[in-house]
Amino acid sequence: MSNKREKVDAVIVGLGWAGSLMANELTLAGLNVVAIERGSWRDTSNDFPTTIDTDELRFVSRRAIMQPTAVETLTFRNNPIQQALPLREFNTYQFGMNVGGAGTHWNGMTWRFLPYDFQSYSQTVERYGKEKFLDGMQVQDWGVTYDDIEPFYDKFERYAGTSGKAGNIKGQKIEGGNVFEGPRSRDYPLPPLKRTELSMIFDKATREMGYHPFAVPAGNTSGAYTNPLGVNMAPCTYCGYCEFFGCGNWSKSSPNACILPAVMQRPNFTVITESEVLRVNKAADGKTATGVTFIGSDGLVWEQPADIVVISAYQMDNVRLMLLSGIGQPYDHKTGEGVVGRNYAYQTVSGAGFFFEDEMMNPFIGAGALSQAIDDFNGDNFDHTGHDFIGGGVALVHSTNGRPIGYSNNVPPGTPGWGADWKKAVKHSYQNYNNVYCMGNSYPHRDVFLDLDPDYKDRHGQPLLRVTFDWIENDKRSGKFMADRSEEIAHAMGAKTVVRQEPTEKPFSPMDNLSSHTTGGACMGDNPKTSAVNRYLQSWDVHNVFVCGASAFANNGGYNPTGTVGALTLWAAEAIKTQYLKSPGPLVRV
Repeated sequence: MSNKREKVDAVIVGLGWAGSLMANELTLAGLNVVAIERGSWRDTSNDFPTTIDTDELRFVSRRAIMQPTAVETLTFRNNPIQQALPLREFNTYQFGMNVGGAGTHWNGMTWRFLPYDFQSYSQTVERYGKEKFLDGMQVQDWGVTYDDIEPFYDKFERYAGTSGKAGNIKGQKIEGGNVFEGPRSRDYPLPPLKRTELSMIFDKATREMGYHPFAVPAGNTSGAYTNPLGVNMAPCTYCGYCEFFGCGNWSKSSPNACILPAVMQRPNFTVITESEVLRVNKAADGKTATGVTFIGSDGLVWEQPADIVVISAYQMDNVRLMLLSGIGQPYDHKTGEGVVGRNYAYQTVSGAGFFFEDEMMNPFIGAGALSQAIDDFNGDNFDHTGHDFIGGGVALVHSTNGRPIGYSNNVPPGTPGWGADWKKAVKHSYQNYNNVYCMGNSYPHRDVFLDLDPDYKDRHGQPLLRVTFDWIENDKRSGKFMADRSEEIAHAMGAKTVVRQEPTEKPFSPMDNLSSHTTGGACMGDNPKTSAVNRYLQSWDVHNVFVCGASAFANNGGYNPTGTVGALTLWAAEAIKTQYLKSPGPLVRV
């Protein structure tokens, strides 16, 4: 028997970027909102003061603000014929474990997906024909276009205090910005971060190669800033402690710094921490949700009734909660039918490490998104007619940190693992090492999916989520292409030693921390047979359930997902406020 709380207008599951943005929009609209967060409360001033935040052992090696695998894990296998096994150690899947979610510990790269990313199927077919898709690929459009989402990208960047330089304002291309980006209505709220020596070397080399370098848009404030909610942010100090860390300087865009200080002051908002939602409850007819059931910090089972349920946890958790709650038909890779668990995607990673002979790059001067990039090979920014794959990726160099534990691994091939020669190599490499890092497009495949594991359960007796993933042929081909480009760039930069990085040559392992950018599994679209939610992130089957986060992506772009997560959440919130509240029911008819 569960204890029952008072009914509210909306309950939000997970208070990361998506949940915080939704909470802000719905409370501003006058709704009484309760958010339920698995992790603990985290406050910028109390939990991340600059006196303790710069602790690499605590926050990177031991991942103090991430979800331990003992609390929740998942099982993994490369293909459907293997036995999946639980992940018992920290790995590439970086779940947040606090108010703010993964938005607390991210680096801050704040990209907009390309117009092509939202319409990869139709634009590929129009330009190259259906035969361009390799066997088994399940590429589909998102049901929205870049133009639909652009105002909400702009709104998110204002909330977040994004630093950058526009490359396309209302169709006018601007030198120094990303000339390949979709047209934006106005420039970023703050100018780009300062450039490092590494950025200038990359900029000069790629420009001479005929490419179009630009500063990566950053969720690290380049100056003092007050966002539209009246929250003040301070200039970044380039301390190099962003990824895996909070920010005690109020300089990194996070829910903790940008949204929650305003939301927490509203009497119509409540957050319940250290409590885990077990399932979304449905009415007898299965067509609407009545609320959620959760285990509270007191160890008791509670029910939170609500008119609207917003699932906005980590991408993996969103999919698992839908499966546990029976919302949407589970995907079956054998038949290709079903939608929940379909279109899971990772990120095609490649690049080239390089070592200069006599530079002084001072890597300790860094910020999470302090990077210089080229977008010439991302999406469909180049002609794929002569290539046997679609997509590509962004290529960049980053000055994120010079932290001693991590940087001690950056030594040339052949260096001894210990001793005087190792120390000498570490000392030299500290000022001379970096890498060209490529985040590549990732497209869905019939045999890549998420489902509930039939063998392993969590501490509450519920099935773990099972991940079935390996690089598909398109990944291997695009990864090789981007590794080739990376080697060329590294040599053009004047590197003495270049080490090719092509992880797609071998089977994927979740223990290789290449990228934490996982997407899909509850993708959006205009067809209920191939998508779990409609263009407004509303469940096709249970109309008062909205599912926000990277789980909605129909494919992954060659970028970090956070900016698009924010924009899509604000887009869905607008639909709830202006359409759903006036006439509850399906917002899209088929």
